[in-house]
Amino acid sequence: MRTNVWRVVLVVFFTAVLTACGSSGLSSEGNDVSGEDWLIEDFTYINQDEESFGLSDLKDEVWLADFIFTHCTTVCIPMSANMVKIQGMLAEEGLDVPIVSFTVDPERDTPEVLQDYAEEYGADTASWHFLTGYSFDEIKSLSETSFKSPVEEPVEGDDQFMHAVWFYLMQGDKIIKMYNGFSETPFDAIVQDAKVLSEEN
Repeated sequence: MRTNVWRVVLVVFFTAVLTACGSSGLSSEGNDVSGEDWLIEDFTYINQDEESFGLSDLKDEVWLADFIFTHCTTVCIPMSANMVKIQGMLAEEGLDVPIVSFTVDPERDTPEVLQDYAEEYGADTASWHFLTGYSFDEIKSLSETSFKSPVEEPVEGDDQFMHAVWFYLMQGDKIIKMYNGFSETPFDAIVQDAKVLSEEN
């Protein structure tokens, strides 16, 4: 009996130590996947300014990412509005955190369309890159392989794509945390976590 008790005590102790060591001061909000070794495969696409932009431009950067499309009539509307709010909060904190939005509808979402979309939402495109210039199959593969999130084409008779509603907090080519970008988005926690990672950099 005593041996079993000590085993429980040791398990609890080491779990607490590992949790504390692994937290690195990050908030308890969102899903911490930093220990999962989720690495993003290399990519180079074009942004709303028709400029080449890719993972090499984000080396050693703390950045945010999401998946949207401009003809979305549901989740993308609050997601983009929420990301604009986060961008403003980051600026208030003096944090230079790039944002990358991948369209899942690259056929319709040309750079010009994405530029109009950015302007509609008031996004600061000096640090927010709306990416296109790939095929649907390419972005589906990137989302499902690197971000572990499904993407599906519209069903017959519809024009709405299915994609994740996560906001991803990145550090270089690694996913650190995931937050709900559609509802109950933890704005303060995202900014705080970005600040913690930026200070570590």
